[in-house]
Amino acid sequence: MLVALSDTFGSDLARGIGAILLYAIVGLVLMFIGFYAIDFTTPGKLSELVRSGLPNAVIITASGMLSMAFIIVVAIWSSSSDLAEGLILSLVYGLIGIIAQVVAVRLLEFVTRIDVRSTIESEKFAPASFVVASAHVALGLVVAVAIS
Repeated sequence: MLVALSDTFGSDLARGIGAILLYAIVGLVLMFIGFYAIDFTTPGKLSELVRSGLPNAVIITASGMLSMAFIIVVAIWSSSSDLAEGLILSLVYGLIGIIAQVVAVRLLEFVTRIDVRSTIESEKFAPASFVVASAHVALGLVVAVAIS
């Protein structure tokens, strides 16, 4: 049995692979920006605290990255089917989502009066880290849905 491919199969495949790579680059750039936004707005140097194995810093950083991923995935998913427009929309929606996420989490931390610095710098597990982590994930989902 012979399978016939369309005349445009090769070019469609190449265009699809190119789109995947470009969206992956946009997603990676947004994840870096998201991490540095969390790091910049959180007391202490998160990457150093995580490398030191401080449990609360790991929990809060991981939840922050997960929340950023929700926002970025939905920004990409909601983008236009036109590649150039889709990439631009993904980048813009992703950046706005990251800003909204960071502001919302910091406001929630202010309202709950959690001392984030002492929480993330503690060598012992602090239950408050789950409150901050939950805020990251919950607000990341809210912002992601707002994008869609």
